[in-house]
Amino acid sequence: MLNKLCQIHTILVNTTLPANIGSTARALHTMGLSHLTVVNPRLPIDDTSYANSAGGACVLDHAKIVDTLDDALSPHSLILMASARCRHMPRPILTPSQSAVVIDDFLNKNPTSSVALVFGREDRGLTNDELALAHYHIQIPANPTYPVLNVASSVQVIASFIYAHFHTPANDEHGYNKHKPKYTLDITHRTDWDEPAISFDDNTKLQKAVLDLFVQLNLANDDNLANLPNRLTRLANRVQLDKKEFALLMSLIHRIKQHIPSSNPIEKAKSTPN
Repeated sequence: MLNKLCQIHTILVNTTLPANIGSTARALHTMGLSHLTVVNPRLPIDDTSYANSAGGACVLDHAKIVDTLDDALSPHSLILMASARCRHMPRPILTPSQSAVVIDDFLNKNPTSSVALVFGREDRGLTNDELALAHYHIQIPANPTYPVLNVASSVQVIASFIYAHFHTPANDEHGYNKHKPKYTLDITHRTDWDEPAISFDDNTKLQKAVLDLFVQLNLANDDNLANLPNRLTRLANRVQLDKKEFALLMSLIHRIKQHIPSSNPIEKAKSTPN
């Protein structure tokens, strides 16, 4: 089977700033996409493009420049276009995650075909006539009062969903998932607490109280104090304490400390009855 990411081609239409072409190349490269076509850019790819591409310069090296959108679309069988708003003659609208599923399903059924992801101009996006050429429109959920992203940011968001979809274990025949995080944990966030969750400040206070208790009980020394705070934080995050549980633990720690003989002569004198 062909690498499906290699069958996805990104198309930029009439870009104004060469830097945005470079930023797009970087976004594509970080998400395993390598094909970039630019339709009639106002300014050519230049040094600012490469400066903004960072490690994605290889995408710029192989980028194609064409005169018309028809030229860019001509070899592709499935066309998806990014649009921040509904148009006069809308097409079916997909979220970025849905677009990944549609692309996957299409390439499963058409393994030798290619897919076009089309992004418009920085100032006004794609025209109605251009959007009419798409099979689907992709809309990124965003603040309804200002749902417009920079073109490279739009590419990054959509490409990240595509990358994530194709590199789930079921789709990872090329081994891209070999860098899957080693430490994972399924956390169930409680939503029906009878008390609010503790704050970061509460967590910090509890951690300090536990550390002090460990030291007083001679359960911790300089060698293991380096890692103990992080372990306590991780434990607290897993347990997901609420305010009442926090108060109970703090009370318990306070009571235990009262019964620990002090090694400090001054503190010991204070605690000794006359």
